[in-house]
Amino acid sequence: MQKIVISDYTFRKLNEERERPLLFREIISVARSLDRMNLDRIELPRIRHTKEEAVILKTLAETVENAALCQPISDTAESAEAAWDCIKGARKPVLQVNLPVSTVCMEYEYHVKSPVMTGMISTLVAAAKAYTEEVEFIARDASRAEEAYLLEAVKAAEEAGATVVTLTDPAGVWMTDECADAVRKVTAAVRVPVYVEVSNAISMGTANAAAALRAGAAGIKTSVVGKNVLKTGRFIDMIAEKGEALGVETGIRMTELHRNIDDVLGRIRKNSDISRETSRDAEENTDAILLTPSSSLSETSDACRALGYDLTAEDLGNVFRALQNVLLKKKEIGAKELDAIIASASMQVPSTYHLEQFVYTSGNVTTAMSHVVLRSGETYYDGVATGDGPIDAAFKAIEQSVGYHYELDDFQIQAVTSGGADVLGSALVRLRNAGKLFSGNAVSADIVSASIRAYVNALNKIVYEEGGR
Repeated sequence: MQKIVISDYTFRKLNEERERPLLFREIISVARSLDRMNLDRIELPRIRHTKEEAVILKTLAETVENAALCQPISDTAESAEAAWDCIKGARKPVLQVNLPVSTVCMEYEYHVKSPVMTGMISTLVAAAKAYTEEVEFIARDASRAEEAYLLEAVKAAEEAGATVVTLTDPAGVWMTDECADAVRKVTAAVRVPVYVEVSNAISMGTANAAAALRAGAAGIKTSVVGKNVLKTGRFIDMIAEKGEALGVETGIRMTELHRNIDDVLGRIRKNSDISRETSRDAEENTDAILLTPSSSLSETSDACRALGYDLTAEDLGNVFRALQNVLLKKKEIGAKELDAIIASASMQVPSTYHLEQFVYTSGNVTTAMSHVVLRSGETYYDGVATGDGPIDAAFKAIEQSVGYHYELDDFQIQAVTSGGADVLGSALVRLRNAGKLFSGNAVSADIVSASIRAYVNALNKIVYEEGGR
């Protein structure tokens, strides 16, 4: 029995089809659920080189324990370094080069002919190969490519260092015989494994995947969500039924597959355009937040309440004054900006706990660990914990030091300055205690430091609310 590779591109489909991105905690939760399925590969969307995105990807890279993590580069050789920097901490990092091989896509998207595209394929694959042994070339729109050029493109990719070649059918035009024929010819032309990403636009996804496997495909790409995709659950169910007849098997843990698929769907349904039924009211509330210089105190109070905050009259006054100062420079603000203002302006309390020091270690061969020391008066509290990345470990260390666990309702990070190595990062932490939200905010050149200080800020608000300890 041949063991085939299952490469999941759920994150890529979420990035393409959602109107709003997943929150940091949702990204990590979805990654853990996918990883528990024992998928061979988890694919990420192309990065846009933002500070916030890079931090999230680095943390995610350390979260995934079993699957290879695949990060596409963009259309320049220089982009390989940025992509590699985001996933180099993964246990099994893979860089992807995704370029069109059909005449229509080459000319429409890149305005080039096939000889120029061949040169781009060779250059980008070689650039990715300089950073990692595992490089995948994705022949985009292979189903509409001329056979001669498709074979030329995959050979050029292999010669430049590609270790996997993937054929895709985004237009959804393959019939089973056409899919099988393409796989057979490419498999005969190269020595590296051939994967296939089929479409389900005309309900041929599972049939085409089976045909590709019969023709010699070594891997199939699936997604938990998305339009016109081969669904992970449906494909694995087919393999469970027909795998022996096809002569293939997977390493998927069947007992955990559907449970974790349900968990992924549950994570992304909240505030998601993929399934709005369970959260339409909440979305409308936050989407409607748009405050201007003419907004009243009552309107500000309603906006704070829509975000989940129950502010005292004093805190509401502080938020309103801070809001007016911001609106002197900006014509309007939305939910995200208001959340940050609430974190920094409301309930400014005396600090029960002071951050004395913290140390963290992290790497691609070690589990992230953090040691945090807090001081309250003359008493020192220290905690040591491991976690999925240095930030998660630090939050757990703080909980260990104070002896309490709080629900992390939200965690956001973003750049507040641009460019250079000394860019400042802002962290926002929202903790829930006894049904109430407490937010903390901090800024630092070190995003881990900002995250820890924001957490301690929110913690002090909880302690003050409870009357101290």
